[in-house]
Amino acid sequence: MIRFSFEVPNAESAWRDTWDSAFQVNPEAISEIDLCYKYFGVNVELVVDEVEVISSDGHVTLVDLALSLCHALSRLSAGEDTAIGFTEDDEVMRLRREADLVAITSSKHQWQVFVEQEELVGAFVDFLREAHDRLTVNVPGLADNPVVQRFSPEWLDSTPGE
Repeated sequence: MIRFSFEVPNAESAWRDTWDSAFQVNPEAISEIDLCYKYFGVNVELVVDEVEVISSDGHVTLVDLALSLCHALSRLSAGEDTAIGFTEDDEVMRLRREADLVAITSSKHQWQVFVEQEELVGAFVDFLREAHDRLTVNVPGLADNPVVQRFSPEWLDSTPGE
């Protein structure tokens, strides 16, 4: 079983500024580098069969993670191994295909967990749909941002293996 979710920081959190500051600029024109480093910090949790793959203790930028997930989806759909990295941390999650399963390992921890590729792809797609929805509902101009469009529902619907 996979649990993959994120939480937008509440008003008391300093990370909330990463959301509020997007209203001070033209969201359609925010660069990829700014979206990946400066805006939209969230707590993320990914748990696979009771193994905490991504801990909700820290923050990541949502767009950076979304783009990394898009890359991972493309590679998995092409039958290739892949990895998910984090701008905020040097940890890397490796995803290695083994028939219909994907082995997930960490560069920092000793655990290894296996999940069916179809279930993992479904969890990634659901996460990306929620991320896109939350971003574009909270900051409507982001729907026209070319970086955010790279994980739009239209892109997800055209992804093989989804």
